[in-house]
Amino acid sequence: MLTKDPRIHELITLKTIAETLNQPGELSPMLTLVLEKLLGLTGLTSGWIFLSDGLSEYVFAADYGLPPALLYKDKQPMRAGRCWCMDRYKDGKLNNAVNIMSCKRLEDAGDYNWGDTRGITHHATVPLRSGNRKVGVLNVAAPGKNHFSDEELALLQAVAFQIGGAVERMRLYTAEQRRADLFERLGTFSRSLRVATMTHSDSVQLGEQAVSLVAAHFEWTFAAVIERVGDDFIMRACHSHGRLNNEPVHLQPEAAEWLRHIGEKQPISSATGNEAAALGKQWGLPPLALASLMAVHVPNTGLNMPWIIVVCNEKESGHFDIESEVLVALGEHFAVALDSASLEANRRELARLDERNRLARDLHDSVCQMLFSLSMTAKGTESLLTAAGQEMEAARLAVKDMQSLSKQALKEMRELIMQLRPAGLETGLVTALKRYGEKLGLRVNTQLSGVLELHRSIEEALWRIGQEALNNVCKHAGVSEVDVCLELTVDQAILCISDHGRGIERASKQSRHESLGLITMQERTEALGGRFNVRSARRKGTVVEAVIPLPTINHSG
Repeated sequence: MLTKDPRIHELITLKTIAETLNQPGELSPMLTLVLEKLLGLTGLTSGWIFLSDGLSEYVFAADYGLPPALLYKDKQPMRAGRCWCMDRYKDGKLNNAVNIMSCKRLEDAGDYNWGDTRGITHHATVPLRSGNRKVGVLNVAAPGKNHFSDEELALLQAVAFQIGGAVERMRLYTAEQRRADLFERLGTFSRSLRVATMTHSDSVQLGEQAVSLVAAHFEWTFAAVIERVGDDFIMRACHSHGRLNNEPVHLQPEAAEWLRHIGEKQPISSATGNEAAALGKQWGLPPLALASLMAVHVPNTGLNMPWIIVVCNEKESGHFDIESEVLVALGEHFAVALDSASLEANRRELARLDERNRLARDLHDSVCQMLFSLSMTAKGTESLLTAAGQEMEAARLAVKDMQSLSKQALKEMRELIMQLRPAGLETGLVTALKRYGEKLGLRVNTQLSGVLELHRSIEEALWRIGQEALNNVCKHAGVSEVDVCLELTVDQAILCISDHGRGIERASKQSRHESLGLITMQERTEALGGRFNVRSARRKGTVVEAVIPLPTINHSG
């Protein structure tokens, strides 16, 4: 109970609490010591503190002198369940120190035989504040005490302000430590991801690397990269409990609905436990009590691929704002890595094109010139042998064969140079194929539907497929006319080359070169995720069709 001189007692109590709160140490032990000092100075016997961090209803933070009934099963009555004081706090109706006429936890203790309450039936409840911010609740009680005077409540209110300020200071300090730690991890992650871009230029492979690095450098329970394709969401890779899964998974609607609002205007979003459970169930993860689930939109990259990074924890960290800030920065770093990988892929492609052009020039300037000189020399020698007389007929025929072979070699070499250096692609794929077919002596009818700029890898693949198909027409179809049709839609490119020639022979009679050519065309198509089809009938011609999907560009932002 309070002393006869309330003012002196109040000063002593506040001084003692202030000294205790200024001691270094962790939050929970410090609050326990404060309760011990407060109860000793006021003559009360029991006290406990709940903290509310905005992420959950409350956290049981500290206690002192609890009766056996509230110690039941490692203080389980204090760690779970509702109570009237916390209901009022949550509803915004607890603004000052008040008398609580009864305690639901103590009533439950009697109803469920949890143990002895030591005569405690009521307690006083005081909100903990730091300025205008509420941080929790202080409860104190004593046996047989069911009312607190205004003076007692005023003292408890002053103590609560001191505790609230100390709690907020420690939270800010802990938050800054957490921020510094996370951004240090982010720096290490970024350096590792930059190294990964040197060996992984493919965006999907880079996404797998990013997921593995997130798992290695951060403490999130689960991490994943998701690609948005139109209205669908495809999980490209995820990491959970030390295991990487890189099998593509199409998200079901109930598991992806909360992701649909993420974009440039809303770069980050969080989900409920039910949505987390739906994701975990679909991805075959072990049952987890996922407390926090966050997703960040990766800023638009040169690849025009809308990516999303998802992370979540089994337990709430209490630093949602800081982790959200770090996650946004992580998405920006991933966007830079994607752009760097794209630039590196373009650099390598340009280097390959430069090397092909150099090789084409060297072949033209050296081998082609030598073959041409050989052909002309053979032609001149044939004329001399013809003039020399009949006895030189055998030599003349040999030289004539040499001339024929050199012409054929020169033709083959020029075809190889054309394949190495596809001049004409700058005017369009259809125009380039038409010119190539005409050089083979074919009359090429062309048709183009749709106007889209094709990615270099897709355009080159279609160019090679078209070349091989035109070569087959020239060598095997027995006709001089061919139709080339290119259809471009928002999601695919369709190249169709058809003739009305003799058709492809049965596999047993098919030439090795022709069979290899078809296999090569099929491999080029399937390497880009496409479909390759050949339709042919004897004396009714052949149709070669390659369908290649195009990367989807998200215009919604």
